[in-house]
Amino acid sequence: MTEFWLISAPGEKTCQQTWDQMMVATTRNNNLSTNNKFNIPDLKVGTLDVLVGLSDDLAKLDSFIEGVVKKVSQYMADVLEDSRDKVQENLLANGVDLVTYITRFQWDMAKYPIKQSLKNISDIISKAISQIDNDLKARASAYNNLKGNLQNLERKNAGSLLTRSLADIVKKEDFVIDSEYLITMLVVVPKTSYVDWQKTYETLSEMVVPRSTKNVMPDQGICDRNGPLVRWLKVNFSEAFIAWIHIKALRVFVESVLRYGLPVNFQAMLLQPNKKNMKKLREVLNDLYKHLDSSAAAVIDSAMDIPGLNLSQQEYYPYVYYKIDCNLLDFK
Repeated sequence: MTEFWLISAPGEKTCQQTWDQMMVATTRNNNLSTNNKFNIPDLKVGTLDVLVGLSDDLAKLDSFIEGVVKKVSQYMADVLEDSRDKVQENLLANGVDLVTYITRFQWDMAKYPIKQSLKNISDIISKAISQIDNDLKARASAYNNLKGNLQNLERKNAGSLLTRSLADIVKKEDFVIDSEYLITMLVVVPKTSYVDWQKTYETLSEMVVPRSTKNVMPDQGICDRNGPLVRWLKVNFSEAFIAWIHIKALRVFVESVLRYGLPVNFQAMLLQPNKKNMKKLREVLNDLYKHLDSSAAAVIDSAMDIPGLNLSQQEYYPYVYYKIDCNLLDFK
């Protein structure tokens, strides 16, 4: 999947000028990143004390929601089992793929009214995601119990259609009996290939009776048995991911006000780095914004000068920066 850098810098004469400067630095003479404006509405600022406290709370909430998003997506992969290659197409946000949602982000005014205080918006999101997390634990427990029972049942029935006895499935009337020229063949076709089978089975041999295929018994896969769970996972993945990106927006807003001051005047920008040029992009952004915080810029310069030296996990730059990592799945 994709990694994004969500950054902000103070408005120059206008926020558009800040945007233009960043675009020139990262795209004019090179291909360091693909950039989009990240639209954050005019939120209620509140007091400085509230912002400082909220900054810490949002950092914790960000980490918690990211964990829930990854748990839901990973559970989707576990439930779909053999259909893991299709997991990604089920992980949508508001009906679109994750990259599209992020790059075209619009604040959800209905869910998170901007007339509410920042703290209230944060609490609304926290409560909703905590409920999803609790529901996931309950559904996961029920699913694991069901899966265990089904596996035991399948073992008793000697497994899938490929390995089990078909004596209790096919009937006498399913066969052509006492024919000198015709025989009946039993074929197990993957559900995903059934349409192709219908189109091609008549050409597999010279002597196939046209339109003779008959679906005797579909093999119910785990996905069919757990359709309601898959639907729940899809809906709640979308809810959690949307909430996560709104928390990122809140963090950018709060940190930008704390760093750049009032009145609110900053441009939020979403960068999708070119993987081959990520180090160069850092250097360009550092040069562009080092006047905002000379001490942070000096630390970064030192780290760049010493091979093998990495910044701490709490990365700090002269500009506001948060990473959005859309690589949510850990296939083993």
